[in-house]
Amino acid sequence: MEKDIEALVSEHPFFANMPQTYRSLIAGCGRNTFFEADALIARTGDRSDWFYAIRHGRASVEIHAPGRGPIIIQMLEPGEIVGWSWLVEPYQWRFDVRAVEPVRAIAFDGACLRGKCDRDPVMGYDFMKRFAQVFVERLEAARLQLLDLYGSPAR
Repeated sequence: MEKDIEALVSEHPFFANMPQTYRSLIAGCGRNTFFEADALIARTGDRSDWFYAIRHGRASVEIHAPGRGPIIIQMLEPGEIVGWSWLVEPYQWRFDVRAVEPVRAIAFDGACLRGKCDRDPVMGYDFMKRFAQVFVERLEAARLQLLDLYGSPAR
């Protein structure tokens, strides 16, 4: 028997310790989704209307470097979040995201969630604190990738 979205949201680590009333509201903006291995989940510059809570599978966060091709910034595992661009205007993806293996995720409609967060600022603040951690993780991954690209520090 397939679980409903609210049950899947409640099981996902990103929503841990979130009040059940908030998880119920958030679940109303979600749906199950699936990506085949090597499918592009997001492309830099495209409109970002969704974010994804990975349930199974892995995805890579990538940037394209001229003359080098894609550079993997971060590997995302089950329990992690794909996408934050739906929160910040102009709502465009800042990275490419590719399914490294088949990915099952909960897809959340960004406009739906922005509206619910606007109507309930306490929930919105809780949600923003959780996404701030996602921002920090992406920034740290990009910083580490830059260290790898440019080698030893300047003297």
